[in-house]
Amino acid sequence: MASNLEPKTNGISANNFDIEIPIHANKESVENESNINYFQRAQWLRAAMLGANDGLITVASMMIGIGAIKEDISVMILTGFAGLVAGACSMGIGEFVSVYTQYDIEIAQMKREREANNNNNGVVDDESTEREKLPNPFQAALASALAFSVGAVMPLLAASFIKNHKMRMGVVGAVVSMALLVFGGVGALVGKTPVMRSCVRVLIGGWMAMAITFGFTKLIGTTGL
Repeated sequence: MASNLEPKTNGISANNFDIEIPIHANKESVENESNINYFQRAQWLRAAMLGANDGLITVASMMIGIGAIKEDISVMILTGFAGLVAGACSMGIGEFVSVYTQYDIEIAQMKREREANNNNNGVVDDESTEREKLPNPFQAALASALAFSVGAVMPLLAASFIKNHKMRMGVVGAVVSMALLVFGGVGALVGKTPVMRSCVRVLIGGWMAMAITFGFTKLIGTTGL
């Protein structure tokens, strides 16, 4: 006599083959994706993208500026290399000091809030968790310096093998423009911001920097100021 107390699973007897369908799998993956903290991601992204754009624009502007009055390729390359080294050091040290200052301010604020609450329950765990969310000065400095170097290398490589002065200037401008579009697009995709707006903003900013540097250098070089 079959018992009426046999457990049921989705209307199928336990004696049959039970198939469990994880209906929450897709939901959990969507929730995990939606819970990504893009603000924390922006901490290192900001330093990296700022360094890359700065290296690209600074060194390219220096090379185009010196190219406005000097046609010698060695002068242009030396100028760009000096800008790479000086800029990478400046970006790394500046980012380290800036982020470390922010780190000290947030640590001090955490201590003031803990003293004001006068509640020791879970203080150690809460403080260690909060410290993990703070920006890392060493990480930001290294990312900024390396990114600056990567950006600065591009115009140097573009100009190194072209002897014709006008062609060299044109190639540097074209390579820099393409790189600016790539940097703007990558930054937008990683940070989940509008791609077109980011690309146009970065490109126009780079063009303005190179044009201003070229114009002022040309003016000073031709007038002998």
